[in-house]
Amino acid sequence: MSLPAFSSFTLMGVDAQKFLQGQVTLNVEKLTEGTTRYTGICSLKGRIQYGFWLKKISAESFEIISPANLAEALSKHIKKFGAFSKMKLEEAGTVYPTIEGIHTVFGSAETDIEAWQLQAIESGQSWIEANTSELFQPQELRLHQREGVHYDKGCYLGQEIVARLWFKAKPKSWLHLVQGTGDVPASATQLSPNTTVVNSIGVDGGYKALVVAKPEVLVELGLTVLDLPEALNGDVARPQS
Repeated sequence: MSLPAFSSFTLMGVDAQKFLQGQVTLNVEKLTEGTTRYTGICSLKGRIQYGFWLKKISAESFEIISPANLAEALSKHIKKFGAFSKMKLEEAGTVYPTIEGIHTVFGSAETDIEAWQLQAIESGQSWIEANTSELFQPQELRLHQREGVHYDKGCYLGQEIVARLWFKAKPKSWLHLVQGTGDVPASATQLSPNTTVVNSIGVDGGYKALVVAKPEVLVELGLTVLDLPEALNGDVARPQS
């Protein structure tokens, strides 16, 4: 399996923050300057179409880091929907990831991508690539537990469905870390009708993977369920007061 690669863009201009606020799942206005968080642009069906890391430099300057195989489509989306906004999107080249707690940050110095991939999977940091675009809802990926979705912000693409799932229902399946034997399943592979691989990597003659699944199905598949970091363990439903 090929290792992931990442492309970086800069988005600059007086309308940059306003534009992003109406597009992504997190609250851009409240994002701390210098902070990188994983977020997404959803389809109208409330599924993540473009997942990427967003770093706020200032209200008029942002860095966007996308998996390389989604970068061109994401760039076209931003230019299309931001055509009348006072801002400019420019390519900034290849960047490399490192882990900080349960989050990822990027820099220009080359890093061990395979080591990052394992650490990311073990810490519940799923990421969307071209073949998993529009497969998952943000809540299914525990994105709200990783500061990637805010339910108290204004409208954005797919917001109505994302909010309805949070306030009036809950996902039937959600993100788990599992270990299995045999060949490494590719992302988007369905291990069963209710179990879909998000990201995976080979380890010790088997694999570790982040999968979206019903909890009870994982045992039936013979997979070992591993603990995620404390912030990501447990149910994904909205806490009941």
